[in-house]
Amino acid sequence: MSYDRYVAICDPLHYHTILNRKLCLVLASGTWITGSLNSFVITIPASHMSFCQSRTIHQFYCDAKALINISCAGGEDFYIVIYMEALVYGTFPVMFCLTSYIQIIRVILQIKSKDGRKKAFSTCSSHLTVVIMFYMTTLSVYLVPPSEYSSVLEPVFSLLYSIVTPTINPLIYSLRNKDMKSALLKLLVGETKS
Repeated sequence: MSYDRYVAICDPLHYHTILNRKLCLVLASGTWITGSLNSFVITIPASHMSFCQSRTIHQFYCDAKALINISCAGGEDFYIVIYMEALVYGTFPVMFCLTSYIQIIRVILQIKSKDGRKKAFSTCSSHLTVVIMFYMTTLSVYLVPPSEYSSVLEPVFSLLYSIVTPTINPLIYSLRNKDMKSALLKLLVGETKS
């Protein structure tokens, strides 16, 4: 999406030639392949862990960090795999998004008209909002050191990045629609009058 927004704002006249069907298939295939590889890389070391305590995962789903919390052996090697995986599968997408948005912001600031800047920024603001929400909650789960509140905070942040962010994603994108904005405004104003 960040590359799509980059092309739409930075090179709008060539949008359809750059983001053609072939490139879209390559990007989608690359996403599926790297996602599958990511699962494979995590599953192999997880299968070598031993669980001698309770096998109940105190999480909403079987998360890598939740497995470490209930393991009694093999967790050290798993931590190394998790951090290497986070470095590869986390850093590159974040850097790609940041690079795209830095270029987008640079181009938006060069637009002379106020309306043009507003329209260009509104094109990418919804995606940027979702990306920030997703990465901030994900980083909160994986990079915050363990504390006495970890057992409460980790499931909450996991819920935010795995369920809440994808759920409100369509709402955030639809807020760009004028009809949706007016319906939401009527709903909110109508309830305050009651």
